Amino acid sequence: MPIRRFQFTFKVMGGPAEIQLFGEDESSLSGIAQRAINETKRIEKKYSRYLEDSIVSQINRSTPGQRVSVDSETAALLNYAFAAFQQSDGLFDISSGPLRKVWDFSSGTIPSQADIDEILPQIGSNSIEWDDPDLCFTREGMQIDLGGIGKEYGVDRAAMVLEESGVQAGLVNLAGDLRIIGERPDQRPWNIGITDPRNPESTVASIALTSGAIATSGDYQRYFEKDGKRYCHLLNPKTGWPVQGFRAVTVLAPSCLIAGTTASIAMLLGEKRGESFLNTCGLPSMRIDSEGKTRKRGLPSEKPKEAPL
Repeated sequence: MPIRRFQFTFKVMGGPAEIQLFGEDESSLSGIAQRAINETKRIEKKYSRYLEDSIVSQINRSTPGQRVSVDSETAALLNYAFAAFQQSDGLFDISSGPLRKVWDFSSGTIPSQADIDEILPQIGSNSIEWDDPDLCFTREGMQIDLGGIGKEYGVDRAAMVLEESGVQAGLVNLAGDLRIIGERPDQRPWNIGITDPRNPESTVASIALTSGAIATSGDYQRYFEKDGKRYCHLLNPKTGWPVQGFRAVTVLAPSCLIAGTTASIAMLLGEKRGESFLNTCGLPSMRIDSEGKTRKRGLPSEKPKEAPL
């Protein structure tokens, strides 16, 4: 029988997801795909702030001065998050969740500066005492939110499960953040469509990849517009206001976690500092500036445009 590509679709972490695998028949691959799907759902159950029994919710119910011990997997993610906080000059901050109290992107309401100022003292990873594996809040109202790394971590974990199951060619895609496993059987690259931030039904580029992970951070995923200005869900934890500058940043890296964090930091830094940051980190990237102009650095040759994966 000929080798064919099979697609397994599902929903996780609030968005659409898919796994693509190659084989002779779907039945021989469905069990493998399901193991990877289960892994993404395990991560969602463990780290979602929306679930009462998640480790994140348990931590957020703690009071200032109360130490919470975490398992080794969670400790590794926290170590990564605190390192990203330092490397981003405090802009990539898992403690910025309290800003959700004043920013509701479904309502289209701009909060007052006074409302934002009331929340800002509750934010700052440098005010979290972290002595692996013990975490302790030092201020009232503090929270952590691993949403900025959870989806990307889920991509990497699902890819690892597939590789451990013997998969030599495949793709994991969680709402546009994805990782490639091996070379396709026909030795053709994967053509990854990059969404147009101002027209999400179309693409601005298609990148040919044979390995690695790719992630995008942009101002088009959750936002509202008022008086001609766009307010997106990416919030500067120091000011409490949505970032301005890049429309989107796409990064290619060995892991989706690194790609996603790098893209988010660049968005948070803004165009000038974000451009310098991307050049310094050296990862292949594409950025779309505030005027819609596209700039690329080190990306593989492009192929004809196609619908985003």
